[in-house]
Amino acid sequence: MGEEDYYLELCERPVQFEKANPVNCVFFDEANKQVFAVRSGGATGVVVKGPDDRNPISFRMDDKGEVKCIKFSLENKILAVQRTSKTVDFCNFIPDNSQLEYTQECKTKNANILGFCWTSSTEIVFITDQGIEFYQVLPEKRTLKLLKSHNINVNWYMYCPESAVILLSTTVLENVLQPFYFRAGTMSKLPKFEIELPAAPKSTKLSLSERDIAMATIYGQLYVLFLRHHSRTSNSTGAEVVLYLLPREGACKKMHILKLNRTGKFALNVVDNLVVVHHQDTETSVIFDIKLRGEFDGTVTFHHPVLPARSIQPYQIPLAGPAAVTSQSPIPCKLYSSSWIVFQPDIIISASQGYLWNLQVKLEPIVKLLPDKGRLMDFLLQRKECKMVILSVCSQMLSESDRATLPVIATVFDKLNHEYKKYLDAEQSYTMAVEAGQSRSNPLLRRPVRTQAVLDQSDVYTHVLSAFVEKKEMPHKFVIAVLMEYIRSLNQFQIAVQHYLHELVIKTLVQHNLFYMLHQFLQYHVLSDSKPLACLLLSLESFYPPAHQLSLDMLKRLSTANDEIVEVLLSKHQVLAALRFIRGIGGHDNISARKFLDAAKQTEDNMLFYTIFRFFEQRNQRLRGSPNFTPGEHCEEHVAFFKQVFGDQALMRPTTF
Repeated sequence: MGEEDYYLELCERPVQFEKANPVNCVFFDEANKQVFAVRSGGATGVVVKGPDDRNPISFRMDDKGEVKCIKFSLENKILAVQRTSKTVDFCNFIPDNSQLEYTQECKTKNANILGFCWTSSTEIVFITDQGIEFYQVLPEKRTLKLLKSHNINVNWYMYCPESAVILLSTTVLENVLQPFYFRAGTMSKLPKFEIELPAAPKSTKLSLSERDIAMATIYGQLYVLFLRHHSRTSNSTGAEVVLYLLPREGACKKMHILKLNRTGKFALNVVDNLVVVHHQDTETSVIFDIKLRGEFDGTVTFHHPVLPARSIQPYQIPLAGPAAVTSQSPIPCKLYSSSWIVFQPDIIISASQGYLWNLQVKLEPIVKLLPDKGRLMDFLLQRKECKMVILSVCSQMLSESDRATLPVIATVFDKLNHEYKKYLDAEQSYTMAVEAGQSRSNPLLRRPVRTQAVLDQSDVYTHVLSAFVEKKEMPHKFVIAVLMEYIRSLNQFQIAVQHYLHELVIKTLVQHNLFYMLHQFLQYHVLSDSKPLACLLLSLESFYPPAHQLSLDMLKRLSTANDEIVEVLLSKHQVLAALRFIRGIGGHDNISARKFLDAAKQTEDNMLFYTIFRFFEQRNQRLRGSPNFTPGEHCEEHVAFFKQVFGDQALMRPTTF
């Protein structure tokens, strides 16, 4: 399989740590995404590495027995280590604070600590088999203060650091889950819910395994993912992933079912809002996107994999050491190894090889694997790094080899402009709220974030349309149809069309002498009125005489002041057009000769200058009986220029009656 076929890859720069062995124990902290390598209980050193910090934290601690769990508080301020089932030890890593260890025993009698989670830089939760205890750590006093506790039988627990929610498994079947939410010193109990276990014969005791549950944020909402190895309905084969939405308020609700159509060992990741399901037996993975349309049965939506199953892209283990040593070929990494451990959202750890990777989605290969352009766009528009891929898809569908039909092109443009319009509306609402002074009363008011899915007109013009109209091999009717399709889509979403798109249409029509079509587009207001467009029409007068009148009509419809129209024309060096316009409205007796002569001279067209100069000489003769300019008109330099180019004899002689 070529590299272009793999849509999942391991990150280029993994976090490397000392491999797990009898002397070195490896721990992973999901909140800080840190790997701890603890040698001989810490006596011969602890090395902590995270994906962002390239400088590992190293320290030693006394070997006081086997380490069960070790984690830093947020911002690496305080270290917590669990060595027994009753206590957790703490050590400050704050400058000027005592480095001496202090200990906290769990409050509930006869309870065993299953583990602990930091919810902030100084707040920690102990999870015991009899409930949870929420503490505030006071590092300067080297002590802990119990903030709140809750008694409940606990089988196992799970923590989602992004949403600060802890899930406790309760009851004999372990399938009743009790969530708790933590924020700024408070602990809130959310409604508990039951995970439906698959139907099983009476003799087998089925319980919910911690291995089959994951928690992750997908499209900004927290979901509990349950890997059900056998469907509840006996007629359907294969495992499925059930997604329960866990809201801040209200009950947990079963929302989606991802059909895997196979059985065996699975592992789950979430990358870029996609649920990735790894299958160990076939050494392949599939991805699901819950935003894409699925089959809704009235209560839940069923989804199938977006793409055919593929392996993660083969990975070479980078060799460390001097260049001389690295001349040997890199070792291929064993993918889907039984020693892999998967953490949410996108982490894969190989403890035996000493690597931590982030799983990544590659968008380019997906373009070839998803032939349905509408579905492809729906998929790409939800991805974080989608802009350049979408632009390349647009260019590709307008290329000679992969040319799409107009209805498909229209669908793609509509999907782009739907996102564009959503952003424009949000931006406008925000601006209006700020102008109305709501930003002071509403601290939650935030400027909308412009994601890569927002492709505006300049993006499409620069990267797609301007190159497309230059293609000589394209039938011009198709080119014009595509341009008009994009303009139609913008109009449909009530987005003001930028004048450069209209200019592109007009230039293409003129290039192919399609003046009748241009006339119709203007007559029926297919092309919106604008001053730049009116100026462009004026410049076409020599090719197409009616363009002059079309342009003036447009300027008048825009309620442009007459002197402003003249200024616009002169700025575009349309000196004769400006003069004709001013004559047409009868204002030619009052205009400044110097302004027109300046403009004519700037064109460096001597015959044009001659024509304009002669016009004003004739006006002077008619109004004052002499062709000469008065000193007040400040035209001396123009008279001198006229003499220099055409000679004294070319000046008009006064006519006497």
